[in-house]
Amino acid sequence: MSSTKDNKLIWKLTPDIIKKSADDLMTKTKTVYDTVGALSSESVTYNSVVKALADNDCEYAVVRNNLDFMQHVSPDKDLRNSSVEVDKKLSEFDVEMSMRQDVFDALVAFEKKSSTDGSTESKRYVERMIKLGRRNGLHLPTDKQQKIKEIKKRMSDLSIDFSKNLNEENTILTFTEEELAGVPEDFLKSLEKNEDGKLKVSLKYPHYFPCMKKARNPETRKKLETAFNSRCLKPNTAILEELVELRSQKADILGFPTHAAFVLDMRMAKDPEKVRTFLVDLAQKLRPLQEQEVKVYLEYKKEECDKYGYEYDGKIHYWDLRYYMTMTEERQYAVDSNLLKEYFPMEVVTTGLLDIYQELLDLKFTQVKDVEVWHPEVTLYSVVDRESSNLLGYFYLDLYPREGKYGHAACFGLQPGCIQPDGKRQITVAAMVANFTKPTEDKPALLTHDEVETYFHEFGHVMHQICAQSEFALFSGTSVERDFVEAPSQMLENWCWEKEPLQRMSKHYKTGEAIPDHLLDKLIKSRIANAGMFNLRQILLGMFDQTIHTQKKVDTAKLFSEISQEYLGFPSTEGTNMSASFGHLAGGYDAQYYGYMWSEVFCMDMFYTRFKKEGIMSPKVGGDYRRCILQPGGSIDAADMLRNFLGRDPTPEAFLISKGLNPNA
Repeated sequence: MSSTKDNKLIWKLTPDIIKKSADDLMTKTKTVYDTVGALSSESVTYNSVVKALADNDCEYAVVRNNLDFMQHVSPDKDLRNSSVEVDKKLSEFDVEMSMRQDVFDALVAFEKKSSTDGSTESKRYVERMIKLGRRNGLHLPTDKQQKIKEIKKRMSDLSIDFSKNLNEENTILTFTEEELAGVPEDFLKSLEKNEDGKLKVSLKYPHYFPCMKKARNPETRKKLETAFNSRCLKPNTAILEELVELRSQKADILGFPTHAAFVLDMRMAKDPEKVRTFLVDLAQKLRPLQEQEVKVYLEYKKEECDKYGYEYDGKIHYWDLRYYMTMTEERQYAVDSNLLKEYFPMEVVTTGLLDIYQELLDLKFTQVKDVEVWHPEVTLYSVVDRESSNLLGYFYLDLYPREGKYGHAACFGLQPGCIQPDGKRQITVAAMVANFTKPTEDKPALLTHDEVETYFHEFGHVMHQICAQSEFALFSGTSVERDFVEAPSQMLENWCWEKEPLQRMSKHYKTGEAIPDHLLDKLIKSRIANAGMFNLRQILLGMFDQTIHTQKKVDTAKLFSEISQEYLGFPSTEGTNMSASFGHLAGGYDAQYYGYMWSEVFCMDMFYTRFKKEGIMSPKVGGDYRRCILQPGGSIDAADMLRNFLGRDPTPEAFLISKGLNPNA
């Protein structure tokens, strides 16, 4: 086995090793916190407080991530289960340590005493740690702290119940083949039948979306959409409305006017009014686009109703939306995704993608062979800065699905890049985990264009992890404001919509030929299909999320229907409440859903202003991007990073152009 220099992660783990490592980690960390907490306010110094905590962060993160990661990727069920158990235990321990009054007091005492000690980043570290303590109420009397603890415990239980209800939801609807006319034949064949011979359709995505996109009969779609947006209606509506009240109470105790104000205080946006203005302005600009799209949907609807004898009511409803959006894509852009797939074999895409990133960011990747990994399909690469030949870190690629593995695509930061206790730099290690189609005996793994985009996006996070050069683990890699974290990766998705990079990442798996120009042109044009409606739906969700979190209590079903009418032009279907199945609202994205749109505006500004103007493969722009956007990690504010890269404050013009709008019209 070849060794990898300074990679501290270990993969030969057993359930016993996992449990023991977690116990040792907690004991060691508690000792550090006890020592810091025992200091008198006179005896606090940079080394005894800041360095002691930061050194612990650096070492704690590696072991914690290593143990935690196993639940997502280990092929061994017992190991995965041990990892989950240990994760729960460590999460409780993290909360306990973050609520240490004595450590908070030591940090406050140090801040008062030292105006000059340490670097700019160490000052930011102290400020951030104190701010996090205050957000836990550590500056308040003990009775208020107790109340906050009780609220947090109740909120945590409610959030777990909300997602448990959704995961266990198992409604089945039944339809005749005739009622599902229009749905692809192979999909119908895959459905089970009940004793009457009717087809069984669940509300899970792989059943629901194909039916909503292709089922011709409006009654069928209405039944499905009504059931889909009534999932967990009773229990989860009650949970969400209680969460809104609890969040408001907690914000109130902490001295914030609303829960949204509490959340945004740690974000780029800073305050709810700014988010509201952002969403309203964007909606106004997208409205003309949506109006044109709805005209087309109605033409198609009239044509369908006349052809098949359905009643035409001159309106678009929730159950019509995906059907006519799909029809628009197929008729106006006619992209044959199955044909396109044949040009994206995994090997070719991987080689092209790695080459593009190396060229753009002036890096050199080398595959490390014969090295210990958690599964035989996993590959490891080292990353070296081309100019200085310094080793920056390593990344693992784990690209294919298997039993028990994490089901989506994500980048996991495993070893944070930061300064170690001995003053030397700890290199970064990250892993990209995905579930792309596996190769078969007669075909290599072929990726859809969506998958190529996902690959590019997640690998962008890997590069952010590795190129960041912060001093503290707290600011390493992607530890930027939550409403900026997607922007660097979203920005890099643009390479999947440009001719030159697409040609570098593709060739036909049989003939080796390039993608024909007419296919490429269609693909590139299809990017703006349904842009008005799609983005206004995102704005509706962001606006709903902001509105409920600026109120003390709320009737979610009524509010969702009203905001839907305002932004989409039609209300919710009678008797539904989409927000009862809106997982983001209970799963840690509360008051932050706007972040998807927010960061997309910045990513388009970066792409159009610099890369599109100066050359999308320009090493100069790539170098500036690495230096201004990736290198700081979270050590400076995202607004400053953007200003440094763009040479001005960001604007939404490029975002609007990317959606097919003329921003000056």
